[in-house]
Amino acid sequence: MEIPYIPKDAPYSGDQKAWLSGFLAGLHSRLVIGDNQNNHDTQTTVLKPIDILYGTQTGNSEEVANDAADIARNRGYQPRVAELDSVDLNQLSNMEKALIVVSTYGEGEMPDNGQLFWDAISATTAPRLESLEYGVIGLGDTSYEFFCQAGKLIDTRLEQLGASRFASRLDCDVEFEEPSKNWVLENLPEVGVADPKITLADSPKPKWNRKNPYAAEVIENTNLSGDTSAKEIRHIAISLPEEELSYHTGDALAVVPENSPELVKLWIDALKLDFKSELDCYDRTLGDLLTHSFEISTPSKDFIRGIEPLLKNDQFTRLVNDDDKAPLQRFLWGKDCLDLIQLNDKISFDINELLNWLKPLQHRAYSISSSPLANESEVHLTVAAVRWNYNDRPHHGVCSTYLADMCPAGKLTEVFILPNKAFRIPADDSASMIMVGPGTGVAPFRAFLQERQERGASGFNWLFFGDQHRECDFIYESEITKMFKSGLLDRLDLAFSRDQKEKVYVQHKMLESGKDIYAQLMDGAYFYVCGDASRMAKDVDAALHNIAEIHGGLSSEDAAAFVDGLKREKRYLRDVY
Repeated sequence: MEIPYIPKDAPYSGDQKAWLSGFLAGLHSRLVIGDNQNNHDTQTTVLKPIDILYGTQTGNSEEVANDAADIARNRGYQPRVAELDSVDLNQLSNMEKALIVVSTYGEGEMPDNGQLFWDAISATTAPRLESLEYGVIGLGDTSYEFFCQAGKLIDTRLEQLGASRFASRLDCDVEFEEPSKNWVLENLPEVGVADPKITLADSPKPKWNRKNPYAAEVIENTNLSGDTSAKEIRHIAISLPEEELSYHTGDALAVVPENSPELVKLWIDALKLDFKSELDCYDRTLGDLLTHSFEISTPSKDFIRGIEPLLKNDQFTRLVNDDDKAPLQRFLWGKDCLDLIQLNDKISFDINELLNWLKPLQHRAYSISSSPLANESEVHLTVAAVRWNYNDRPHHGVCSTYLADMCPAGKLTEVFILPNKAFRIPADDSASMIMVGPGTGVAPFRAFLQERQERGASGFNWLFFGDQHRECDFIYESEITKMFKSGLLDRLDLAFSRDQKEKVYVQHKMLESGKDIYAQLMDGAYFYVCGDASRMAKDVDAALHNIAEIHGGLSSEDAAAFVDGLKREKRYLRDVY
């Protein structure tokens, strides 16, 4: 439905009054269903409310939540969709029916916009919830040990608080669309008759998506790292016609990779088959399947369980069957699927069974390092090529080296946009931004600064950047230096960890400038973090709490409440991986 523009504080035109009158009447009809056609007394029915709450790191749970809302609306419910962290315990206590969709992030952790919700319901002071009916859809990846842990925790805790399930929890692997949709269809029965004139159709889907990626042309692929660097960080520019795909600053680009020809050949040799071997269950050759369809690097749980009895390797069998999975994880460190196959050079497979143990080859998401305002019809990525050796054989990150080695200028590669609504620059151009992005974590902040320059924003911009050595690891040095000299970047703090005897990281530079950081935050600044989740982001978070204690004179509990307040106000935002 098209909504005519109505200027603030302006008198309404006749057309606008007519539209507004019709809209309010339609809105009322959303809430009341009646039979007026046969002069019967009208019996009104208030639509049954359902709250659909989501916790997401990359947008998948929000997508499932919005799809569930469409189904619920068409079945006579009145859905209310919200982030988990926007719901307080009082609101939760007053809910009748709630569907919670939550992704697991990191090593079994809550997503950023679900942590405050979890902290609240897991506290000993959480209220009883006997009046709540609930269901949980968890999104995760079976490659990780704590598969769908966030969903499992919330499901169990709500039960402990006295809430009752209207359906058993669903745990979704990486292919989540169909299972989640079917679960909603099965567990949300019709409770009323939706008026077809006002029922919203399914949310429009982007033309280009994970099921239908866009073939975009690479227009630049350069190495940003110096000759003596231990790293290889690439700047990738991709043509992105605006009429086909558009993005916002802060979004991510999903890239659909191909497995390297060298690894595919090693697989085929190990299987003692041919690239053009035809298989009974597939209409494509073995080589094509291994190149484009299957994850042949990281061993999945199904692959490990399937191959274990065939290997006849006592050590591996003992580790797989041990309840403590830490020794198995240490054993697998640095190894890929082929390394496991080669534990027994006499192993033989049913090839169709082997392929069933492999996961589908998935897209990889990269934070976009450009602003569409500054780079018309282009999108930029900043990618660290992952390479290591094990057992005298080169190993590669699947997508990072696909981009580095197999995507020269002129190559077509399949992509689609992953919106990240939770990682945006302030709408207020006068607001201050503090950005912490070491290494490739600088990617979205390059985009943020480009955007601010194009918008003529007046807000204070402060960047913390670091890596190993200034001489060879200061990526985008000329651009960042120019931004600083021009005044676009008001303050720049650099931390090159290996340039002095004692290692210095961005969190150390934060602590040195803690007084100024706290003053900026008290004055309304936004605080952003991008980069490594396992160590850097945790160290930065600890430094932020420390700064609040030291320069705010707060206890550890009050400092935690201060940081939580920044999160609630959407002024502490992270894009970590």
